Amino acid sequence: MSDQTLTDRSPDSDRAGGSAAFSPLYQQIKALLLQGLDRGEWKPGEAIPSELELAARFQVSQGTVRKAIDELAAENLLLRRQGKGTFVATHHEAKVRFRFLRLTPDDATPAVSGSRILDVRRLKAPADVAALLELRSGETVVNLRRVLSFDDSPTILDDIWLPGAPFKGLTAELLEASRSPLYALFESEYGVSMVRAEEKIKAVAADAAQAELLAVEVGHPLLQVERISFTYGDRPMELRRGAYLTERFHYRNSLN
Repeated sequence: MSDQTLTDRSPDSDRAGGSAAFSPLYQQIKALLLQGLDRGEWKPGEAIPSELELAARFQVSQGTVRKAIDELAAENLLLRRQGKGTFVATHHEAKVRFRFLRLTPDDATPAVSGSRILDVRRLKAPADVAALLELRSGETVVNLRRVLSFDDSPTILDDIWLPGAPFKGLTAELLEASRSPLYALFESEYGVSMVRAEEKIKAVAADAAQAELLAVEVGHPLLQVERISFTYGDRPMELRRGAYLTERFHYRNSLN
């Protein structure tokens, strides 16, 4: 990582000169650490240097580094392990993996999950998909459709769109052969880590195709969830449109 010059600007001088907004020193360290994660300097599951080493590298106090790491840990981008150090979060770990799984059984009894791949194809991005993934019109995307079941009962119909270039070689055969969760597969096979997501949720009525695949009547109430998932640098890497059955489940979220 090329270390950049760090400046602890005062808010008064910024207002007087009309320059960039005040950026605390620990936020600058956080930004440099994010750049390193984005470039793959530290891979998912690997330890990052110690706070002392990072403090010497960036020529700041250990407390400043600690505050930057605390924020990254709170955002689940880094994981602290007592007595072992700080590690890059990976979707192969349950703490990170289930951060993106919001459907929870009403009775809290764990359900056995299964996935059935319906289709994987490469095509030119529809205009709405291209806009949400910040692609050029007509750029290639991968469209993946699957049904997720819990205790052998179809529960989620997923329609997933991915930019074509980063996911070259993604096929139905690869997905069916993998035993990893989807985001863990993206991480290990394609070097793409999903680090945050934005969602929109609303109630809809099942259309004919959804009803058939989820084994319900046309017009059955569904929860529609549209998610855009981002990798480092706030780059959108996935558009997911899911139709959820919620007779035995609820959509869980934590507000901090």
